Amino acid sequence: MRRWLLPEAIEDILPAEAERIERLRRAMLDEFRVHGYELVVPPLLEYLESLLTGSGRDMDLRTFKLVDQLSGRTMGIRADITPQVARIDAHLLNRKGVARLCYCASVLHALPASLTATREPLQIGAELYGHAGIEADTEVIRLLARALSIAGVTASRIDLGHVGVFRALAVRAGVDAELEQELFAALQTKDLPGLRELVTGIAEPLRSALLALPECYGDARALEKTARLLPQDAEIGQALDDLRRLAEALKELPVSFDLADLRGYHYHSGVVFAAYCAAHPGAIALGGRYDKVGKAFGRGRPATGFSMDLRDLAQLGAASARPGAILAPWDEDADLRAAIEALRAQGEVVVEALPGHEGNWAETGCDRRLVKRDGRWQVVQGE
Repeated sequence: MRRWLLPEAIEDILPAEAERIERLRRAMLDEFRVHGYELVVPPLLEYLESLLTGSGRDMDLRTFKLVDQLSGRTMGIRADITPQVARIDAHLLNRKGVARLCYCASVLHALPASLTATREPLQIGAELYGHAGIEADTEVIRLLARALSIAGVTASRIDLGHVGVFRALAVRAGVDAELEQELFAALQTKDLPGLRELVTGIAEPLRSALLALPECYGDARALEKTARLLPQDAEIGQALDDLRRLAEALKELPVSFDLADLRGYHYHSGVVFAAYCAAHPGAIALGGRYDKVGKAFGRGRPATGFSMDLRDLAQLGAASARPGAILAPWDEDADLRAAIEALRAQGEVVVEALPGHEGNWAETGCDRRLVKRDGRWQVVQGE
């Protein structure tokens, strides 16, 4: 066995890409900070029951599991940081008012999300707790758009949906948990033949309403079409009204609608959204409202937020020119040491030439040299 081989869909990040990712991480976290979002760093693994609380069956299937040798209990390596942040808000911070939290760390998936996806995304996101109004959803979607802009990624569209529409239809239709799960899967994949078969035993007008959901996507006209096709129901009416208000507040963004987008259905409780760009095959960012997750940790709080893979963003954004380094001779000269420290204080990368490696320093990105001329140490171009 070749000892340098890594598991499938797991890969190293080499210097040039790592530098792009780190620059982007710093820029995004700085942007979150000036919007009032405080950084938290949850643990890599937790006891499984805590890690999966409120996250639904889909997260259970994505989570690596192992046995803790100290306690004998089953632990999981996080596949999503959002439930951990909800636990921190509900159980540790315990604030009465609004809390804004952000994070950036690796997660691990038992299986890749797609054929080309890594199993170790670098998840970055922001969450807002304590406000149930549409203003919170508006804020986090605007922050998402700002984060994409920082990454040099232009969103071609931001789809808005609402899990309350499907949930209300399922309740009114009286479907059991198994059929609800099958309907959810068919809607998520837009499997129209499968959906027609599943709704055979459901009475009208709910049968037609469920069949109409995959067609309820597009601009504001699609939302009005949805209102005409669905039965009169207070919960559905409130959900559609929330989407109208949200779209009106976000007129500056490429907002559209998709009422069959139910990702995270098992833990989302209201508005959901997904951002797309032309250069990426799937959603580049996902988010939504998940008001019920904190209740499992002893304190239910309104909550909304988004997350995305920083590695994807770094690859999609325009690559900036990597700044070169300055090669300095290996010498204990006091003036040289002072010149090196002054350059580093200005943000320059200064590499000291260890003896015996002449001719190889271009590999480290050195495009200038520090030389002594006219009694002073000066930076000159060339290797």
